[in-house]
Amino acid sequence: MDALSQTFSALADPTRRGIVARLAMGEATVSELAKPFAISGPAISRHLRVLEAAQLIERRVDARWRVCSLRRDRLAEAQKWIGEVRQFWESGFDRLEALLRAQDERRDDNERNADDKE
Repeated sequence: MDALSQTFSALADPTRRGIVARLAMGEATVSELAKPFAISGPAISRHLRVLEAAQLIERRVDARWRVCSLRRDRLAEAQKWIGEVRQFWESGFDRLEALLRAQDERRDDNERNADDKE
């Protein structure tokens, strides 16, 4: 699986997105990351392994704590791709808006011409 697909696959789960959101504020221990979620320790570990495999987080041992941090480079790649796709859609919406305006103007012109003929 390519890196971008792996990133989006990892972020498809709401728990993992919550973990990433928390890590965006700074490093956290595994127990700190687990607190807001009503799931087991092994389930949190599985989520962390998925995020680590997608290279979205790093884990290190600090004394007796496992500390996690966010790897912003992988998120930057996803953000870049989203930006490119967003430009495509926005330009399409701009063209659609121009088309709809032109249709409205033609309709208004036709209505005025019909009123003038009466």
